[in-house]
Amino acid sequence: MQQTIITLDLEGVLVPEIWIAFAEKTGIPELRRTTRDEPDYDVLMKGRLAILDQHGLKLPDIQEVIGTLSPMEGAKAFLDELRALTQVIILSDTFGEFAQPLMRQLAWPTIFCHHLECDSSGRIVNYKLRQPNQKQKAVEAFKSLNYKVIAAGDSFNDTTMLGAADKGFFFHAPETIRAQFPHFQAFDRYDDLLTAIKVEL
Repeated sequence: MQQTIITLDLEGVLVPEIWIAFAEKTGIPELRRTTRDEPDYDVLMKGRLAILDQHGLKLPDIQEVIGTLSPMEGAKAFLDELRALTQVIILSDTFGEFAQPLMRQLAWPTIFCHHLECDSSGRIVNYKLRQPNQKQKAVEAFKSLNYKVIAAGDSFNDTTMLGAADKGFFFHAPETIRAQFPHFQAFDRYDDLLTAIKVEL
């Protein structure tokens, strides 16, 4: 019997959008822009770093806000049930420096993400991708190891992951994105997504 791996996006699927929370805390509306709005991740991140520099904001300022966040209601129970059924890996375009407090609250699931480069003052000077399009590449690698892959995400940067998977679902995706990719079944409740995944196992 072929084994299955489930790959999940993090922000918007299991936890709140970190940059939106930081935008609300700082009152900087430009930081609300996410991968739901900007398909080009490099453009998005360079814009974010420029805004941080403009306002003198550093990594500890962001981490302080992340420390106040909790997983979305029902997310941990959903993840716990999935992990009891099969292997689950979170594929995220967030950064290790952001994710740790949230991973602790989710009982330390495996996460593949990127990393930030900071100077001695905590200023974020650059970001380092694990590799371009890492979500799709990870799914393709799992499939090459003879795993069946079921994926769920909510943003433009998840669509190649969903397309590469044996089965891909949208979860909490905006209507604008759903309309552009109507072939991915979309859900907004964890129970419904869990039921759909169980059918594929």
